[in-house]
Amino acid sequence: MTRTPWWRDAVVYEIYVRGFADSSGDGEGDLRGIRSRLGYLRDLGVDALWLTPFYPSPLADGGYDVADYRDVDPRFGTLGDFDALVADAHAHGLRLIVDIVPNHTSDRHRWFRKAVAAPPGSPARDRYIFRPGRPGEGPGEEDPPNDWPSAFGGPAWTRLPDGEWYLHLYATEQPDLNWRNPDVRHEFEDILRFWLDRGVDGFRIDVAAGLVKEDCYRDLAGRGVRTANGPVYSRPEVHEIYRGWRRILDEYDERMAIGEVWTDDPDDLALYLRPDELHQVFQFDLQLAPWSAAAFRDVVEAAVTAVAPTGAAPTWVLSSHDSIRHITRYEQPEGVPGIELARAKAALLLLLALPGSAYLYQGEELGLPEVVDLPDEARQDPIFKRSDGGQLGRDGCRVPLPWSGKSEPFGFSLAGVRPWLPMPAEWASLTVEAQEGDPSSTLTFYRAALALRRRLVPGLPDDLEWLDSPAAALFLRRGPLTCALNCGENPVRLPPGRPLLTSIPPYGDLLPGNAAAWLASP
Repeated sequence: MTRTPWWRDAVVYEIYVRGFADSSGDGEGDLRGIRSRLGYLRDLGVDALWLTPFYPSPLADGGYDVADYRDVDPRFGTLGDFDALVADAHAHGLRLIVDIVPNHTSDRHRWFRKAVAAPPGSPARDRYIFRPGRPGEGPGEEDPPNDWPSAFGGPAWTRLPDGEWYLHLYATEQPDLNWRNPDVRHEFEDILRFWLDRGVDGFRIDVAAGLVKEDCYRDLAGRGVRTANGPVYSRPEVHEIYRGWRRILDEYDERMAIGEVWTDDPDDLALYLRPDELHQVFQFDLQLAPWSAAAFRDVVEAAVTAVAPTGAAPTWVLSSHDSIRHITRYEQPEGVPGIELARAKAALLLLLALPGSAYLYQGEELGLPEVVDLPDEARQDPIFKRSDGGQLGRDGCRVPLPWSGKSEPFGFSLAGVRPWLPMPAEWASLTVEAQEGDPSSTLTFYRAALALRRRLVPGLPDDLEWLDSPAAALFLRRGPLTCALNCGENPVRLPPGRPLLTSIPPYGDLLPGNAAAWLASP
């Protein structure tokens, strides 16, 4: 009998390392802090952990500007701490996925320092993407090589004093690597083996679609930057890279890779899931969808249809370190108090009822909202800085977790220590300590849903069936499990079945508005 890979239906918990738990008292989360909370994560009921970058970094972009891919930043610990974390996670029955950032390095990386010191046309510069500029409008002026934008605002090119420009699809401090150079390919193959040999169970690949750029560097000229087979993302050559990575992963037992692939084309997404490429790709449309039964159904149908020919399973996500927390996205202006939490709990039941794997983001199990009123001087996201404050950026979803106590740092760090981002005073009621043992708490609900899903998963088929439902509701069945989601304000009659779990208690056979239920299919 063929064994189902562990990642196919896993629930993975994303840990933003800097904001999870601080053991050293410096106000920043670290690896020992994560180790100290492994029991909490095991009891929550997740199957695996995904760690955001913990490598040496100047933190120009929250650690996604890596200066050394084979070490741990001293603020987060040591390689010994990492090895102990892997061993302890496995002892708790948890798999460990780490972030890999192959599109770009930090400008402090040894390769880029050599490139800047070397002359134009040198082998050191060929590891990155350096280009001459083009004439500007005025005499003696020079424009960037093309019109490509940085995802963080402004042009994607920065000029060096010697006149050459280097590409950075993100912050200026994140120069893009040249994946047409064999040095780059060999280096990352070696990096993968380094961490696989230390026992990691998989990799989350940052900017997975962006590694190879069109070598003529034509202008976008108004075309979408995410266009499949365009100048910037989802070039055909990127698949050769992942076929090479898959061969390495297959040398080890039960190791996987999931790609962060943003694309406007579902068929393009499926290409990454061919049997000799990646095991998973994130499907972000559920994270972007409004609170709407019709929108949710459209997203689910498109995602399931896209991956079906590959034999892979969908991968679902509602929140992450890069997006506004979904509890805040589900707010209504001048709406019913608490409606956003009701919707978030209902959305969880939909998420966990779908075929495939689910990725949770730290703090959603506590009902944490986005922190929108951070002081400007505390914000660190390059999006905020490069937009001169015009865009708030992602700091609001990265505020450290509240564990206990009545005031900052809420058990995240030692008493009296100021965390690297300020924590709202009103989080005193949302700490793990405050929610433990409370049968009505969000934490208790998450634990119940995850425990029930774990019991049900072995008997659930990969396909799903849509049932007739009112316009504002969504009813689906996966074999013995029926999920009913009511996105409307008025109650709807539940489909047939015995209730197993509800986000809000039903009124007899009526499901309240902004609620969901799991039922044993008749």
